[in-house]
Amino acid sequence: MDFLLGQDWEITPAGGATGEAFFAKKDNKKLFLKRNSSPFLAVLSAEGIVPKLIWTKRMENGDVITAQKYLIGREFKPTEMADKRAAKLLKKIHESQPLLTMLMRMGKTPYGPAQLLDEVESTIDQGLLNVQLVKAAHLFLQKEIANIYCEEWAVCHGDVNHNNWLISDKNEIYLIDWDGAMIADPAFDLGLLLHWYIPKDQWEKWLEQYGKPLTAELELRMKWYTIAHTLLSIQWHKNKKRFREMEYWVNYLDHFHYE
Repeated sequence: MDFLLGQDWEITPAGGATGEAFFAKKDNKKLFLKRNSSPFLAVLSAEGIVPKLIWTKRMENGDVITAQKYLIGREFKPTEMADKRAAKLLKKIHESQPLLTMLMRMGKTPYGPAQLLDEVESTIDQGLLNVQLVKAAHLFLQKEIANIYCEEWAVCHGDVNHNNWLISDKNEIYLIDWDGAMIADPAFDLGLLLHWYIPKDQWEKWLEQYGKPLTAELELRMKWYTIAHTLLSIQWHKNKKRFREMEYWVNYLDHFHYE
């Protein structure tokens, strides 16, 4: 990093799971640096979905370093996920042709219900499948998969947790951390966001801001994807020995009705 920027820059780790992100500071300038970001980042920046990309440089060892504008701001609070700007930004993402074209160029293919159920069934271990709530959720996925249709594939974020939504000091909003980006049914993102953050009696209003009516068919798709995502989260936490979080998501399955 020093080689790229010169000796006057102070570089510090930015945290995160991968250890590939850094802050660089010099005088009054501050940058957010990331090693080996996806080429997708340039399109996200051009679309105004992430903070502005300033430059991309390739190092001698083949690593690619990206520098983005450092954002003065904060993460969304859970209650702010009801903000109509969150609905509008998600709609913009799901309708973006440049994002979809770029992911397709990168070799991504649609990740539909069949692929997701395959992943669940090849991932969840027998110990978890013996847990009654997990077993009921898995049976629901198998039973309803024939009723899960997607007519329009879109770029989905895959983890619309409030920690990934930022609001700047200039009141601009961004959705960051695109490592899990995929071509999928928009109901994947919508289901997670609505089930996690929005009271059921407000779904219709939130979806109106997004631009879709709440239908029984959309509600089923959102439920199906959220349950599948929850099962994968349970196994992920178990693998990491994060048993408290694992237990939380197992109990979360009780939030659904399977009849």
